[in-house]
Amino acid sequence: MRLVRRSMRLWLVAGWLAMALSVAGQAGSEPDTSITEALRDRQFDRALQLIEPALRQSPSNPQLFMFQGLAYAGKGDPKPALISYERALKIAPDYLPALEGAAELEYKAGNLDAVPLLQHILRLRPSDPTTHAMLAVMAFRNGDCSTAVDHFSQSRAILDSQPGAMQDYGICLLRLKQADQAIEVFQQLADSHPGDPRPRQALAAVQLDAGKPQDALTTLQPLLDAAPDVSTMELAAAIYEANKDTPDAVHTLREAIVKDPRDAALYLDFAGIALDHESFQAGIEMVDAGLRLLPQAAELYLARGVLYVQLARYDEAEADFAKADQLDPKHSLGSAAQGMAAEERNQNDPDHALSIVRAKLARTPRDAFLWYLQAAILSQKAPDPGSAEFEAGISSARKAVALDPSLAVAHNVLAKFYLDSGQYTLAAKECRLVLDQEPQDQTALYHLVVALRKINQPAEIPGLLKRLARARQDATKAEAERNRYKLIVAPDSSPP
Repeated sequence: MRLVRRSMRLWLVAGWLAMALSVAGQAGSEPDTSITEALRDRQFDRALQLIEPALRQSPSNPQLFMFQGLAYAGKGDPKPALISYERALKIAPDYLPALEGAAELEYKAGNLDAVPLLQHILRLRPSDPTTHAMLAVMAFRNGDCSTAVDHFSQSRAILDSQPGAMQDYGICLLRLKQADQAIEVFQQLADSHPGDPRPRQALAAVQLDAGKPQDALTTLQPLLDAAPDVSTMELAAAIYEANKDTPDAVHTLREAIVKDPRDAALYLDFAGIALDHESFQAGIEMVDAGLRLLPQAAELYLARGVLYVQLARYDEAEADFAKADQLDPKHSLGSAAQGMAAEERNQNDPDHALSIVRAKLARTPRDAFLWYLQAAILSQKAPDPGSAEFEAGISSARKAVALDPSLAVAHNVLAKFYLDSGQYTLAAKECRLVLDQEPQDQTALYHLVVALRKINQPAEIPGLLKRLARARQDATKAEAERNRYKLIVAPDSSPP
């Protein structure tokens, strides 16, 4: 990304300076000719000396203020340069060289003030690819992928030679769920840089993310055949697992760990596979190996704590979660996990679980997951509608979805509260929000069927019941697939 911005700045400085001096050359006056020659020769102090008397004679000449801006910018003084450009624009608001100079300075500084200047340039020159590219980068930097994609698509002539910008374009397409277009962009990037492994890795990662793991494996295979580095091996392990080839996934991850035993992400990947295949002890053994080398890695304590929970070793889990929270208090991951462990541990003692979650909420009141946990525990207690506990539960669920609208489990709990209180239309709305994200969510499908029956809207129900049956079948198949493999700890092997 830094390379892209630097390249664009170089194009702008070279291109806009040439254009500005071309305009100046057409003026033909003796002071202007001397000024332009000084600017061309990068004699910026001399240019400023020549500009000063010229401005006293022609204080309303926007070209002279633009020259002054160019000279200050050439000296590396952006503040007076920007002031000079702004003075030129007060005199002539559509003066393109001054607009471009001001936009370049604001863009270089990363200021959002660059955006209206660039938009002004586009009104004067709608098809300029460099301006579109700069607006695309600004939008990408601010997380506005819709705007970024629009501008990226109009700057392809520049992007073809800028791999960083092409990658940003592809990332935005992926975020907008335009997977096929994203793959096309990354394929073009890989084809145009055959000697660089990174575009090929990026293409494989995008194909994997788009649900095409076999294509991803085909893409990555040349790198796997040629002494792969650790990042390639880590990606390959994820691809193997997505292709239901757990033995190769585990083997590749182990080799990667041997090659770089201080990469915490590799241990986390292994723990994830162990969790998926209910091989909890094997996952713990591997994380133990990582913690011996990385005793300050909060994420490894968190992962091991989750594995301990699955084995009902709650004291050890809570100790790990507390350690994770101590090592990384900013993210409060340990706090959320402790709440989850409390809910798991205290199915028969929700009051104790509730006290743990509330203690964590007092420290991190904007943690959506903790608000969800409080709502879920209160729902488990089955309070009567209208009671204090019921109102606390529904309020907690509302806070959870307000803080994180993508938290599907919180929408499901809120739907349950709405069903219990007879607010069936609101319950249906929450269910649909879940299904927009997770079309096979069984809880949301079931609750939606109940809500539609209550409000006498039966038309959708047969289709929803078919979807629910199919979701249950798919879940059963997925569990059987996970259970095809179990990771074990060999007696003579450490780690597994």
